[in-house]
Amino acid sequence: MPSAEANESRILVVEDQPVIAALLEQLLSAQGYAVACAADGLEALEHVALQPPDLIFLDLNMPRLSGYEVCRRIKGNPATRLIPIVIVTGEDRFEARLKAWDLGADEFISKPIQNVELLARCKSLLRVKRLNDELETAQSVLFALARTVEAKSPYTHGHSERVADFADQLAEQMGLPSREREVLRRGALLHDIGKLAVPDEILNKPGSLTDEEYAIVKLHAVKGAAIVEPLRSLRDTLPLIRSHHERLDGRGYPDGLCGRDLTQLVRLLSVVDVYDALSSPRPYRAALPMEVCVSILRENAAGGGLDPELVEHFLAVLHVGELMHATPAPIAFLGSRTASLSRV
Repeated sequence: MPSAEANESRILVVEDQPVIAALLEQLLSAQGYAVACAADGLEALEHVALQPPDLIFLDLNMPRLSGYEVCRRIKGNPATRLIPIVIVTGEDRFEARLKAWDLGADEFISKPIQNVELLARCKSLLRVKRLNDELETAQSVLFALARTVEAKSPYTHGHSERVADFADQLAEQMGLPSREREVLRRGALLHDIGKLAVPDEILNKPGSLTDEEYAIVKLHAVKGAAIVEPLRSLRDTLPLIRSHHERLDGRGYPDGLCGRDLTQLVRLLSVVDVYDALSSPRPYRAALPMEVCVSILRENAAGGGLDPELVEHFLAVLHVGELMHATPAPIAFLGSRTASLSRV
């Protein structure tokens, strides 16, 4: 008897031999799965684009586009990379298996097909897919909450997205590996999520903050880390969320960490976060001109706040040209609150 979970699962069979495709469709349909078939690689990609399946059974030797290339494209696309792929082929060569696994295939079944084995692996991979989907949903909720934070104020709209883009550009220029860049991007998107706990009247206050109000603002780093911590898949972003307001000289918050305690990713995020805050309008000031932003970044680095090397690399990413060696803007022009970066 088909299970309830089977009725919710879609399977794509990619097979150019009609007899085998029909056998697989009949076997899987009898278990309650919704089955679609594709006769070649290009048709398979069209199916995936229109309605991503929960599982794919994929032949290797097909017309128009090989199974290897189909696997490479699906696993190389962030939107489809979590779809389990089972290679079903008459090739028994070890090299074929290695190539398929290297491209991201999840399982490998040889023809002639053993029904019991195929159904067992099908059920196992669909279970993993459901867990991944639940995980992705939980992450999506957190990212949606982060966007909600910015929607609370017209002055911070798009801030995290811009910070994430700047951070990725700087990370690329620094030659950081893709895994670290992904952690950095997620951390950048979530770094201000703790401002959910900050009242709107404080976030949007046009005048100076009281000591009590500033203490509440500073708690956003701790609150943000607490919001994200239960989700294990995002725990590598916690240092970015909690420590993006720390300083190399130990005078930041919330923990007073100093240079040796701050990872490169945290120091990198701090640089781009400060820049976007300076170059964007805030309730207490207008957006600052590029030359002023450059001067503040350099002065803050010289004063022990930001990482000087990362500041220079970031200015190169921005292509600021002659501003790279601009004379620092006078602090009197900036005002003490802007100069101290207390509310960026």
